[in-house]
Amino acid sequence: MPAEPTVLAAGDGQQPAEPPKPSPPAPEARPAGRRTGWASLRPLVLRLHFYAGVLIAPFLLVAAVTGLLYAGSFEAEKIVYADELRVPVASDKNELPLARQVAAAREAHPEGKVSAVRPSPEDGDTTRVLLSGVPGVDADRTLAVFVNPYTGEVRGALEQYGSGGALPLRTWIDELHRDLHLGEPGRLYSELAASWLWVIAGGGLVLWFGRRRARRKLRGTKGRRRTLSLHGTVGVWAALGLFVLSATGLTWSAYAGESIGDLREAVGQTTPAVSASVTPGGAPAADSGGEHAGHGAGAGPASGTTGATGQDKKDVGLDAVLGSAREKGLSNPVEIVPPADASSAYVVKQIGRSWPEKQDSVAVNPANGEVTDVLRFDDYPVLAKLTRWGIDAHTGTLFGLANQIALAALAVCLILLIVWGYRMWWQRGRGSRFGRPMPRGAWRDVPAHVLVPLMAAIAVLGYFVPLLGIPLVAFLAVDIVLGEIAYRRGRRTYA
Repeated sequence: MPAEPTVLAAGDGQQPAEPPKPSPPAPEARPAGRRTGWASLRPLVLRLHFYAGVLIAPFLLVAAVTGLLYAGSFEAEKIVYADELRVPVASDKNELPLARQVAAAREAHPEGKVSAVRPSPEDGDTTRVLLSGVPGVDADRTLAVFVNPYTGEVRGALEQYGSGGALPLRTWIDELHRDLHLGEPGRLYSELAASWLWVIAGGGLVLWFGRRRARRKLRGTKGRRRTLSLHGTVGVWAALGLFVLSATGLTWSAYAGESIGDLREAVGQTTPAVSASVTPGGAPAADSGGEHAGHGAGAGPASGTTGATGQDKKDVGLDAVLGSAREKGLSNPVEIVPPADASSAYVVKQIGRSWPEKQDSVAVNPANGEVTDVLRFDDYPVLAKLTRWGIDAHTGTLFGLANQIALAALAVCLILLIVWGYRMWWQRGRGSRFGRPMPRGAWRDVPAHVLVPLMAAIAVLGYFVPLLGIPLVAFLAVDIVLGEIAYRRGRRTYA
């Protein structure tokens, strides 16, 4: 008879024989549990963050590098154009009448027409006389003639671009950042970067705070985990600034900017403008004009009796006009725009973009020097103020040098985030040439009551921000198709 199996008691000093372990089922036979809550959304957010980072990062890298150059262009401009911008302060600090300064500029540069005058804003600064219609100068730019306000000496002439008074160096870098010197087609790159920056930053922020606290630590880590910790830590600290850059960059982009402008107009939040119209008798016209009324680049007199249209009429001159504006509280820096025609007034507007901003403006009747209209920045609609502050923060003027340093720091952070992101992709591949892609099909785990509103929100965003919506819809469509194919073949995995 065969021997019976020996049964050992626990007190025999020997370990009982372990029963054989059942063989695990094949992976494809193991049912996958339905994920809920954050667990269902995380794979989708991770996949979107990964692919958006890989595909959009080159555009963001160009924007970050050129933005870094732009942040430094303000101080560089002061050095390169020091002779034009600064003069020794006269011992008595008495400046020549503004009319004489403009006359000196016109004597040296009789070409074109006077489109605006920017009196010396501080002691030692030159006066800028802006000429439009100058041969060889682009229509969207002016020739700035720099005049010593104490002696009337013309210190030089440079092309100026935009209301911010950018000179050639800053203009060149600005256009490199905006459109890579490719014109309107080149603006697509910067709008694509701005459209996706907040999505990538937001996705990274959600993923970082969704990780367990212990897995966020940097100290003692190495390899891909250390890179991930660096990437996440810097991303969290820079996230707010990146959100601001993205939102403000979209306000003057080609397509999203137009949608934002239409929305502001629909809700009555456009930027107002002082009325530059006067009746033949000098009274202000009833029509207040459009958003850009009174900001034309028409010709205008420096003094005397000849109007902008060449017709003889009484004109109080620039000095009287500036005096009237001072009485209304318009302090430096200001710009004086001459009348566009016989029925227009002078427009004097503050052009200070640093905090607190100086953006008040007045219209002055050229016949008698009376102020016919006043517009205060305090009276701007809320969205108009936010737009002004946002643009000035994005361009580095709102808080001066501190603003420019912050922009440079954000640009460096973004460059590092991109480098670390690509490094993680490489490290994730464990030696493969291009790294392993994130698994497909993550969208299938998102509950319908979350997925449907999410898709609706994407559709709305895609309408207002097309360079976000179009690539995102294309990505989701391809991802869904490929994920479905992989799922049907039984090769579906999760992030």
